[in-house]
Amino acid sequence: MEYAGLGGIVVLALNIWAIVSIISSSVSTGSKVLWTLLVLVLPIIGFIIWLVAGPRGTAARA
Repeated sequence: MEYAGLGGIVVLALNIWAIVSIISSSVSTGSKVLWTLLVLVLPIIGFIIWLVAGPRGTAARA
C-alpha cells in the first residue's frame, strides 16, 4: 500500500518535469498544447511518448 502512494508521487513529479520542459521548448504553441494534453490525459504512457519523441527545452546541451 505504501508503495502505491510513492509511485503516484513519482509519476506526478515526472509529469511536472515533462510539462515544464514542454513549455520551455521552442516549438509552436499548438504543439505545446498537444504535448501537454497528452502528458495530462495519459500520465504514464504520455510521459514515455514525450520522453522518446517530444520537444526538448531550450537549455544548453553539451
